[in-house]
Amino acid sequence: MDTNNQESINLGGFNDLIKMRDGWMIYNKNDIYIGKSIKEYGEWSQGEIDLFEQILNPIDTVIEVGSNIGSHTLAISKIVHKGFVFAFEPQRIIFQNLCSNISINSITNCFCFESGLSDTTNEQFYYPDLDYSNKNNFAAMNLTNERKKYTQQANIDTLDNRFANLKSLKLLKTDAEGMEVNIIKGGINLIKRTSPLLYVENSSCYIDKSQELIELIWSLGYRLFWHIVPIYNKNNFFNNTINVFGRSVSCNMFGVKKDQKINTALTEVTDSYFHPYRK
Repeated sequence: MDTNNQESINLGGFNDLIKMRDGWMIYNKNDIYIGKSIKEYGEWSQGEIDLFEQILNPIDTVIEVGSNIGSHTLAISKIVHKGFVFAFEPQRIIFQNLCSNISINSITNCFCFESGLSDTTNEQFYYPDLDYSNKNNFAAMNLTNERKKYTQQANIDTLDNRFANLKSLKLLKTDAEGMEVNIIKGGINLIKRTSPLLYVENSSCYIDKSQELIELIWSLGYRLFWHIVPIYNKNNFFNNTINVFGRSVSCNMFGVKKDQKINTALTEVTDSYFHPYRK
């Protein structure tokens, strides 16, 4: 492991500050995935960012749903440095980290919203009251409308409501722990009006929702391609040769309108029931 290019500051609580691939980042050192990866490798799921660098231009507009602490938001904001990024994160503490990471890197083209997205604004959603001082996968917390299960109420909006006047959108990215169907249903008018590229999480944790998600996106006139990214990147920013994540991957789908030409080696989604990690 090459430690010569690491700069970090112990902040005294559950957050630390580190110089990672895309700039300075405040991260929770108890987070067992995103935080762990940033600490060990100076990046998170870099293969996704590599794809965004291929498909985005400096003047583009991007909506990112489920931004977490901004590990991808920061990179995207720099790629579209003459455009805009709209970043959504419903968990209050994590949202505060997101805003901090955008601010300390002097990013001015990113607008952050402490909100989740769904297909209605008439339903209340909740998330757990977490102890950020204990180890956890803080990105894996899903929203629920069951008040008895979780205690923290989330702000909720829809894409169509928030972006009723948006004329151009290059990429809609969602990483929302099983809420993808709701998010897309709440943004059908936006999607039909702007025809963005789609980058949608289809995690093995939510295989039961995969078929509905695929068929919904197909119904909007899209082709889909699997994009499966190993969490460990051997060419990571810190040159750390120790793989602490084993064979863990980020499983997503890349969507392109049927009338758009695409030259890709990605495997196309042709069977809505099939999922790469369905047993």
